[in-house]
Amino acid sequence: MPEKVLMKGNEALGEAAIRAGCVHFFGYPITPQTEVPEYLVKRLPEVGGTFVQAESEVAAINMVFGAAGVGVKCMTSSSSPGISLMAEGLSYIAACELPCVVINIMRAGPGLGGILPAQSDYFQATRGHGHGDYQLIVLAPSSVQEAVDLMGLAFELAEKYRNPAMVIADGMIGQMMEPVFFREEGRGQPLQENNWALTGCEGRPPRVVNSLFLDAAKLHEHNVHLKEKYDTIAANERRWEIYPDEEEADLLVVSFGTMARICQSAINNLREEGLRISLFRPITVNPFPFPELRQALDRLAPGAPALVVEMSMGQMIYDVKLAAEGTRSIDFLGKAGGLIPSPEEVSERIRTLLKG
Repeated sequence: MPEKVLMKGNEALGEAAIRAGCVHFFGYPITPQTEVPEYLVKRLPEVGGTFVQAESEVAAINMVFGAAGVGVKCMTSSSSPGISLMAEGLSYIAACELPCVVINIMRAGPGLGGILPAQSDYFQATRGHGHGDYQLIVLAPSSVQEAVDLMGLAFELAEKYRNPAMVIADGMIGQMMEPVFFREEGRGQPLQENNWALTGCEGRPPRVVNSLFLDAAKLHEHNVHLKEKYDTIAANERRWEIYPDEEEADLLVVSFGTMARICQSAINNLREEGLRISLFRPITVNPFPFPELRQALDRLAPGAPALVVEMSMGQMIYDVKLAAEGTRSIDFLGKAGGLIPSPEEVSERIRTLLKG
């Protein structure tokens, strides 16, 4: 196994992108993700890549659009309001079926918000925050090591399905330092030979990358095609974790990202008291693992509650309720603005729920 290296989360994300074969980065500084471009501006030229600081997030995502259109492995990163500015460009990229990766180190919002940790961009990431019926592939790591691992997966899935993939993390993951190892030495594979990239048409028929369909029937057909692709992604690419693994429980906690680590600490303490508590952690928040969460809920005793814990005012809870389909009560514990529910607060809420 390669030796572990102590790295800040944002810098580890940048290195993981390089290991995945990323050669072009376009972005704009905004805390708490600024260390991603700061790292890549130094590292990309060392591996023959290109770094461009755009004049805005709007420009950055449109540069990604252009690079993806010619078949280049490319990415951008930003934080919450910057991601909002990228909405139109992401919609175009998804409509044109081009692969790229976006990192969002989330701020506490709304508006300009604050730079402290939050998970308040869940709706933005999972509900296709631009116009039209498009969707992103969205991965949510709970540690710096998992962020490294999921960066490689993000590029893989983006290229496999020709769709933007997003890695969402809060400021804790972006700013904390943890030991990490990179599973592969050197560079990842370049973008494979394809039949869609705009590489010049000498010796072959011309190619067109386009999202404009003036004929309503053809536009409908294109939208149906995209929906069928999203359904395929949902069927094949769901990822999740149950802790402790597949054990029966009297209460199920559902949380993602760093908040799930805090919940796991609370669960460890409660299990030492003899309480049977489990954690369900979505790793892909889009596609959301609805069937697997429903199975975990069904293993609870009849009427046993579930508790959703988020660093927001409650967004993933709606997907948890969809999975439950009214079979049990879903309680919520959340904080916003950069405040974080502590293990003690999670434990106390669980004890209260178990007392009925």
